[in-house]
Amino acid sequence: MSSVSALAQRLGVVAGFEDPQVGLEQYPTPPDLAAHLIHVADLQGDVEGRRVVDLGTGTGMLALGAALRGPESVVGVDIDPDPLRTARENERRVGTTADVSWVRADATDAPLRSRAESSAGTDDGSAQDDETPTTVVMNPPFGAQNANEHADRAFLATAARVATVSYSVHNANSSGFVEAFADDNAGKVTRAYGAELDLPRQFEFHDADSRTVDAEVFRIAWD
Repeated sequence: MSSVSALAQRLGVVAGFEDPQVGLEQYPTPPDLAAHLIHVADLQGDVEGRRVVDLGTGTGMLALGAALRGPESVVGVDIDPDPLRTARENERRVGTTADVSWVRADATDAPLRSRAESSAGTDDGSAQDDETPTTVVMNPPFGAQNANEHADRAFLATAARVATVSYSVHNANSSGFVEAFADDNAGKVTRAYGAELDLPRQFEFHDADSRTVDAEVFRIAWD
């Protein structure tokens, strides 16, 4: 297993958004944050040999980080086709050999098999073939620009539907909201830690070259 710093270095070649959409809150996930999140997930046994789904993948930072840690497969889902094209280019830059698929779809209504469907038996009582545990990783929109507080709620709902465990980045001071959502959807927050998002100036309303936003990362086990 490579170190966090080595993983961050590998992810340093990942290109960001060419034409970011403010309505979709398309901010790049910093390599250091992505590497730490994936490293923690890997230490918990939530990456290697699993299916990893990156909801709202953008240009693929979290998906490609997971792809470097021995998953069975990786799926990056995003509604915008432009960053998905960049994600495919980033896959070549990173040089991963993992099975990675890029899917254009709404992450809040993604065409993914639910946990119930994956574990259901067939008519003869035998188990279905596709029983690989699914880990969701995501840096969803916070709802900061459109006054839509907890825009990340719909992303968590998808994670609750398809994942056995999820790792997600949220605005600082979101623990009450995330824990309550998990409790209401047969989930439990099992790990949480603070993080920082270093955001470059990329929209006209930004008045500084960069700014640092406090965030939190949550691991949720979904029952």
